[in-house]
Amino acid sequence: MDAVQAFGVSSTHYLQSNFQEAQGWFLWVSWAADLRNTFFIFFPLWFHLRPAVGIKLIWVAVIGDWLNLVFKWILFGERPYWWVHEAAYYHNKVAPHIQQYPMTCETGPGSPSGHAMGAASVYYTLVTSILTVVARRKKHGNRTSNHHGWYLKVILWTVFWAVQVCVCLSRVFIAAHFPHQVIAGVISGMIVAETFDRIQWIYSASMRKYMYTTLFLTSFAVGFYLLLKALGVDLLWTLEKAQKWCVRADWVHLDSTPFASLLRNMGTLFGLGLGLHSPLHAESKKSASATVKAGCIVGSLLLLHLLDSFKPPTHTAALYYLLSFCKSATVPLVVVSIIPYCMNSALSLQSKKGL
Repeated sequence: MDAVQAFGVSSTHYLQSNFQEAQGWFLWVSWAADLRNTFFIFFPLWFHLRPAVGIKLIWVAVIGDWLNLVFKWILFGERPYWWVHEAAYYHNKVAPHIQQYPMTCETGPGSPSGHAMGAASVYYTLVTSILTVVARRKKHGNRTSNHHGWYLKVILWTVFWAVQVCVCLSRVFIAAHFPHQVIAGVISGMIVAETFDRIQWIYSASMRKYMYTTLFLTSFAVGFYLLLKALGVDLLWTLEKAQKWCVRADWVHLDSTPFASLLRNMGTLFGLGLGLHSPLHAESKKSASATVKAGCIVGSLLLLHLLDSFKPPTHTAALYYLLSFCKSATVPLVVVSIIPYCMNSALSLQSKKGL
């Protein structure tokens, strides 16, 4: 592994030395690949256009990130920005100098890459969903030539792989991951997305299933953590390394810790269940005009942008985790029930005044 990781550090050094002018692009790609953008941008767009796609996006993102957390706790992957300072591999050699950036100092283990896994699972879901929609339209009489269908497949899968390459290069460039970690992330993400292409019960899951699933995933992760801790395994060993080797203390963020992502994802899944089984959602489903959909998309994006600006206080970890859970649960609740209900109510009131 030392040789593999040394190759990874050399890859980071090469990218930083020869593509420094692309620093802004790589940083933006890392920001765009964050799962938060799936919850705050992709989900609102797709839920109001194709509810089933929106629901699948949440399940794929949440379960994929939960698996990523478990894998990281099992695989104990190092990260380049601290490994290069501690590795015995460079005992008689000069270690390559690698720079750090605001997004470098992730606090969890590095394998597999969460950004690469998330981007692969989300974009794989989007590509397969779009192709399924097009195939169904063609089946039901919408004439689309075979050539056009083939061109669409080529374009979408080309975009998919272009995104994966950019995300992988970005994570290696900022010294957050080794190359083998981002490759493992892409493969794992595609497997998760392909699995959910074959699961149908998520579209009709009861509130009880959402509650049980949330409780099971949370209990399993916490129980696994406590079990390993009882066996003398410290799963938060990476937090100390991040605090020790990050060049700036303010680049070590609490929201990148394992339990922060766990509660954020569990809150999102629980909020989706609340939204889908809310009386407001049942009422809002009565109208599905293009005007309502457009208004819901715009209203959701604006309200979620305001919600995203709220940053829970970090001085107390327990309070931060609780508020993160509540904030994450609010996101799908707003998109699924509150905004559609308000939009339908406003249009209904307007039509009554017109009469």
